[in-house]
Amino acid sequence: MHQLYGSGNCTSESEFLLLGLSDGAKLQPVLFGLFLSMYLVTVLGNLLIILAVSSDPHLHTPMYFFLSNLSFVDICFISTTVPKMLVNIQAQNKDISYTECLAQAYFLNTFAAMDNFLLTMMAYDRFVAICHPLNYIVTMNPRFCVLLVLLSWLIMFWVSLVHILLVKRLTFSAGTVIPHFFCGLAQLFMVATSDTLINNIFLYVSTTVLGVFPMTGILFSYSQIVSSLLRMSSSVAKYKAFSTCGSHLCVVALFYGAGLGVYLSSAGTHSSQRTMIASVMYTVVTPMLNPFIYSLRNKDVKGALWRLLSRAGFDP
Repeated sequence: MHQLYGSGNCTSESEFLLLGLSDGAKLQPVLFGLFLSMYLVTVLGNLLIILAVSSDPHLHTPMYFFLSNLSFVDICFISTTVPKMLVNIQAQNKDISYTECLAQAYFLNTFAAMDNFLLTMMAYDRFVAICHPLNYIVTMNPRFCVLLVLLSWLIMFWVSLVHILLVKRLTFSAGTVIPHFFCGLAQLFMVATSDTLINNIFLYVSTTVLGVFPMTGILFSYSQIVSSLLRMSSSVAKYKAFSTCGSHLCVVALFYGAGLGVYLSSAGTHSSQRTMIASVMYTVVTPMLNPFIYSLRNKDVKGALWRLLSRAGFDP
């Protein structure tokens, strides 16, 4: 069979076939309507968070700066996979070009890691605010916050680029079927016809460094927060301090819970269907729920959204 090389000499527009969530013809309109609705809700919800934070001076703080960045990343994250899936369902084909597949893998890796980084920054922000309140303004100054976000983008730009350059060394059979609804690094490694040892080593190392370390930072931050709360004598002060962490903890639990589900379903079983369901939770459901969690559990965000919608002529 003709081999597809990552050297740039590919001219076909249908080098890969995305299997998708289901082959059933009757299910296609249902899947299209469901995922279109989820995509629109996600984009609208996260866009409202960004607009509320940017338009309300009361929310011009590090915590909400990171939140607006998280909403932006979530919009990008879901936009990497769902629009292509909707186009394929509507056009009744499963094609994805070699370039599109690499682009999906690049941006999925970048945005997933950025979610992880931003959740870590938000945990550190709460740690400084609760454990070192007198130094909060100095430590979490605007320049430092912007620098953290820019540095994270820069790191992921290069790490994801190295991943893609390593993938371009691999060979694939023409018309390779990917048993998923998107192209991820793990999916590409599985269907490659050449040795992927170097790719897997770099994936494991980068996942450990860029995944486990931030998660450790979150756990450390909250261990210090809990320790600080236990030393407080006033129950009102305890509640007030911890209430600012509630929304973030929910989002962290959702993000890492969904991510763990993807890992366990792909490592523990050979069912691609279970892996895809777990991936839907991670790449679609989590970005959709984040704005709801923050708007429903956070009085400041609810107030800002109310004022934003009122100015826009709506009566929430």
